[in-house]
Amino acid sequence: MSLLGVDVHALTVEEFNRIIADAITAGRRCVIASQNLHSVYLYHHDLRTRQFCAQADYFHIDGMALVILGRFWYSLPLRRDHRVTHADWMDLLMATAAAEGWRVFYLGSRPGVVERGAEILRARHPKLQIQTSHGHFDVSQQGEQNRSVVARIRQYNPHILMVGMGQPRQEHWILDNLPHLTANAIITTGAAMDYIAGVVPTPPRWSGRLGLEWMFRLASEPKRLWRRYLLEPWFIARLLLTESVTSKRLPSMLNSSRSSKGSD
Repeated sequence: MSLLGVDVHALTVEEFNRIIADAITAGRRCVIASQNLHSVYLYHHDLRTRQFCAQADYFHIDGMALVILGRFWYSLPLRRDHRVTHADWMDLLMATAAAEGWRVFYLGSRPGVVERGAEILRARHPKLQIQTSHGHFDVSQQGEQNRSVVARIRQYNPHILMVGMGQPRQEHWILDNLPHLTANAIITTGAAMDYIAGVVPTPPRWSGRLGLEWMFRLASEPKRLWRRYLLEPWFIARLLLTESVTSKRLPSMLNSSRSSKGSD
């Protein structure tokens, strides 16, 4: 299904885990990306993000705002459990990987932080096979550092490759190196390992269900996130208004309200 010009899949954590399991069993590759208001903004402003999205197979909804807009503006059958964020998904996926014997490679985060996060995950899931490499390197496709990282990944031959270098850097990196990556599941993860390592506070999980997680993230990282949460939503509002005018369609929330008034 599509909203705000981007594709999303109404799937739960358990359903995404089954997609990964099926890809591993079948020996095929799938690319799983995330969609939130920031990725929507990037999609409409960055050509390479659009090119990456054309290569991805699945898009999980990483933001309650998209669930709300999908339900009340687009009349899509979205539920709260279709919001799949790595703060909730990471441990469940690692538990499954440990139980199934899947090899995991995590690329991203800062030096020291990614190793600390991996140690925490190994402590939680003793059978977990995970290797890491930090994301602070020269990502030039033909650069020596990038070639070395890709070679490490290929040598380890992971079932799951998680790339957490922030948007759109992680999407650009996957796009550039996809022909050389053999993992069955390639997943963009943003700051997932920063949360695991504890260097970025994890917002209360109830805040995500209510669509308020952005407030906690902005408070913890205002310098990095102020533009994303305070400026980019104005573009989204303009996009919605433009869609309404061009399609002559009112959001379903307003239509429902008028229908209920007419029946009184």
